[in-house]
Parts: sequence; structure tokens; C-alpha cells
Amino acid sequence: MNFKALIAAGALLASQSFAIIGIGGHYAPGFGTKMKGMDKPAEIGSNVDLQHGGFDGTMQGFGFKVWVDILPIIDVEATVNFQFGSYDASLFVKNPVDGSSQEIPLEIELGGTPFGKANPKFVAMNGDLSITYPITSLPIIRPYIGGGITYYMNSFVLNQQFTSSIVGNVIGDLDDLAKLYKGAAEETDPAARDQKIQEANAKAKTMGETVQHNIQDKALDEGLNTSIGGHVLVGMRAKLPIIPIAAYANFKYYFGGDYPSEVDPGNMTVEVGVGLAI
Repeated sequence: MNFKALIAAGALLASQSFAIIGIGGHYAPGFGTKMKGMDKPAEIGSNVDLQHGGFDGTMQGFGFKVWVDILPIIDVEATVNFQFGSYDASLFVKNPVDGSSQEIPLEIELGGTPFGKANPKFVAMNGDLSITYPITSLPIIRPYIGGGITYYMNSFVLNQQFTSSIVGNVIGDLDDLAKLYKGAAEETDPAARDQKIQEANAKAKTMGETVQHNIQDKALDEGLNTSIGGHVLVGMRAKLPIIPIAAYANFKYYFGGDYPSEVDPGNMTVEVGVGLAI
């Protein structure tokens, strides 16, 4: 048996089982993040209320990664992750006479994100730069541990503070609406009363849609909150010899970063993906 040939083949396999550089895409759910909803509608303007829901559990997400294996002792990888959680939000335009309300569900388009107009979403985006220490003695599997810095970006929450700043600028005829409802309540003729109620309801709906439109404009201009923190990770890449495809899996724990007061971050993300490794 030619032992020199076996040793050479083994060395070749080991050398080809990892890449100089790689780029990949991955599924990246976030675990444990919660957003607290409002227990009841809150006033954001005269006769206009807002209520938003929350979410509890996994934030769906995806991301992209570039890694470099050729450095001595350490490896380097750069990652961008995008995660989101959906919640409901509604405006309530009140009838000042009997206290009833018209509900207007909100759909919002967030600036700086790939979503179109949809139910409001809390969006978190991370940019990670990681230094990892690999175990290189295995020919196909490359475990590693490491950590690095994280650049956090996240969206606002459609809350009372956000919406109350614009309602006063767009509703200037609430007195007219109140008079319509009051006139309908005082009307003795049923047909005439129904007609006035319909007119008042139509005006209330128009006012609510005007508020929604202005909320949409502000949401597009609001942008994303940014902050700096860090992360630690444990992971593994696997690559067969010669074939320029690698699979990888990471678990990351984050620390630092600023979030809206309604959001309690879970700080845990799993990345599972594949990429081109050359």
C-alpha cells in the first residue's frame, strides 16, 4: 500500500474542504422578541383614538453572509439579517353624541424596508461583523466560535406618541361633525334622522382616511432608528471536497442596541443557509 499517496490524498481533501471566500443566503428567524399591544384605544386627537396590537414569538427573517477562511488562526464573516413581526392597528373616529366609533384599520408602508403597503410591521435589521476561531482539523466540517460588533436598525411602532403629533394638523372640522351627530340625535323624523346619521358617518370615515393618509406620509419619512451593540456566536460550516457549495448554521446571541419601549428583544437568532464557496 502506498502510504505516501494516502497521506497526500488526505491532505488534498482537507485543503479542499473549506473555501478561501464564500457568499451565501440564509433563513434567519429571531426568537423570544415580544411587542406589547395596547389594552384599549387611546386618544390621539379630539374624538379620534388609536389602538395597536402586538406579537409574541418568532420573528421571521432572512439574511446574507460573506466569509473569508484564508486568514491565519481566525476567520472573518460579515452578515446582514432582516427580521419582522406583524401587528394590527386601527383608528377609531367617535360619535361625540352617543359615544359609538367607526373603526378604520390601518395599512402602512415603511420607508427603508422592502414591504409594500400592508399591516403595520416592526422591522429589525442587523449588520454583523464577526471574528471566528475555527477548528480546522476536520476535513469537511468546520466548527467555530466567535463574536463581533452589530449595527442595529429598527422601525418605529405605530403608537399614541407617533400618531398624536399629526392628528391636530389634519382634523379641523370636528365641531361640524359633532353638530351633524347632534342634529341626527335630535331629529324626530326617522327618515331624516337616518339621512343625517349617514352624512355624519360618511364625514367621520373621510376624516379617518385623511388621518390614515397623513400617518402613511409620516411613516415613509420616518426612517429607521440606529444603534451599536455586539454579539457572540457558535456555528459550523460544511463543504464537500471540490464542490464549490457550502452549508452553514449559526446561533447568535445579541447584546446592546436600542429598541422602542413597546418591544422586548429576544436577542437570539439562528442562521441556516447555503452559499457559493471558492
